[in-house]
Amino acid sequence: MAAASGGLRRWWRPAAGLGRAVRTACGSGRAAAEARRAEKLAERLRARKSEEEKREIPKDPVRRRVRELAMLSKQLQQVHPNVLAKVLKQGTVYQNEEIVVINKPYGLPVHGGPGIKNCIADVLPILAKMLENMKAEPLHLCHRLDKETTGVMVLARSKEVAERIRLLFKTRQVEKIYWAISLGDPDPTEGIVEIPIVEKEVRSHQSHYKMTLAPNYRLSPEDGKVVKIRKNRNAESAVTRYRLLARSSACSLLELQPITGVKHQIRVHLAYGLGCPILGDHKYSHWSKLAPQGCFLSSPQKLPEITLKKLKLVQSKARHLPLHLHAHRLSLPLGERLDLVCKPPLFFQKTLKKLELDITND
Repeated sequence: MAAASGGLRRWWRPAAGLGRAVRTACGSGRAAAEARRAEKLAERLRARKSEEEKREIPKDPVRRRVRELAMLSKQLQQVHPNVLAKVLKQGTVYQNEEIVVINKPYGLPVHGGPGIKNCIADVLPILAKMLENMKAEPLHLCHRLDKETTGVMVLARSKEVAERIRLLFKTRQVEKIYWAISLGDPDPTEGIVEIPIVEKEVRSHQSHYKMTLAPNYRLSPEDGKVVKIRKNRNAESAVTRYRLLARSSACSLLELQPITGVKHQIRVHLAYGLGCPILGDHKYSHWSKLAPQGCFLSSPQKLPEITLKKLKLVQSKARHLPLHLHAHRLSLPLGERLDLVCKPPLFFQKTLKKLELDITND
């Protein structure tokens, strides 16, 4: 009997193993089914997202271009720092043992701040490793460009070179040439704007600060004579040389050389000194109507009818136009003089074509 019961126990052991095998098989089957359901759900979500993106893309080419530009700015803020560094590497236009020159993208801030996830300063160590090797010293900033400004930007490979270049900028030995598309055309077509600039509070529904002119002279209302007035102690000297390159469709392409380096100098001198605000400059096209930087959507720039027609745009969509200001060339006396040139970004080039602003001398 003992032997029989021992045999019985031996007979049941395989049965128990078979049960485990059946349970394992069933579990594997359920897992596979769940994986298939998850894959199908993912496919449906991808298809739905693709359909939504197709619906969101405007048919109008200009609005589509503006949307693409807005998406680019968002993407640069949302991407991983390694991806951003790769974008900057692809925009490298010159490098030697002392400097690296990049074509700064639109919508990318140089420094960090509230609400800013990505900036150039934060990815300089990664960019250095991508350009050289994993032991490369981080690159160093030598100067700055506004978030919305594109073009030539110089980075130094060492602190010593960065200090030398900063001194060259400070002592005005660096020649900077910008291109801007402006509304209207300057009169005269070539000249120098030499008017100090000061930061002032704008009292409106939402008080904020903006740069504005602080002239040393004014016209007397009695006889129209030029009268010297007391200098604003907070004002900074500002000098900008300008030249008309082309004009069409109530707009102009201007070449600009800032001799000094005051905050928003070119934008203020063009808007308030010459009466030719930069296309897409919603901050300096008016005074009190505008909200602070980043909140300008309530007061978009007012565009002439012919400009709207050429751009195939309606006034209500003008708020989407980006700032058309590009750091085109920089001449740097670093040993031998280096002439560093960057082509305007694609949106700038397309606007030139739409407005028929032909460049014949550059």
